[in-house]
Parts: sequence; C-alpha cells; structure tokens
Amino acid sequence: MLAERPGENTTLGLIATNARLTKAQARKIAEMAHDGFARAIVPAHTMNDGDTIFAIGTGSFTGAGANVTTIGSLGAEVMADALLRAVREATGLPNYPSLRDLTRQ
Repeated sequence: MLAERPGENTTLGLIATNARLTKAQARKIAEMAHDGFARAIVPAHTMNDGDTIFAIGTGSFTGAGANVTTIGSLGAEVMADALLRAVREATGLPNYPSLRDLTRQ
C-alpha cells in the first residue's frame, strides 16, 4: 500500500469560454473556479500543493459583455464535476491503484 503524503499533489485546470475577457476578468473567473477544487479535493489549497486554474476567453461570442459572476460560478461547478469524473474514469499504474482498482469491503 502507498504511504499517504497529504498536500503533495498538484491539480491543474482550465476554464474556457467563448466570451471576450480582459486579463482581470479571466483572473477573477479562475479564482472563482478554485472553489471547484475545494468541493472535490480534500484537503484543498494546502501549503505544499501547486493547484492552479487558468481561464481563457476566445472572444468568439459577439453578444453583450461577459458576466464574470456567472462564468466563475459555473466554472466552479464544472471544475468539481470534471475532477470527480477524472477520478472515476482513471486507470491505475503498477503500485498506483486507481479508484476502480479498489474493492469494497
């Protein structure tokens, strides 16, 4: 069995939207999306991890300006969902079992 090493993992994420974003808006969306990490990873935001989320906007949406609050809120939801899906779908490596490799007792 693997020894537990809490706080020594890094998770990277990306929130992409078709809205046009300023640098400040992209930063705020990435900050808000970090809540998705806290919903799916325990412990999250430790002193030893390098968790990072990037946000980008393609600018292809030609409607009214971007609603940063809505995009950031939805970003947190989809980030949490994506993390859980990744854990459920991952396959293990030798000496590194995945969730699907573990049996219930």
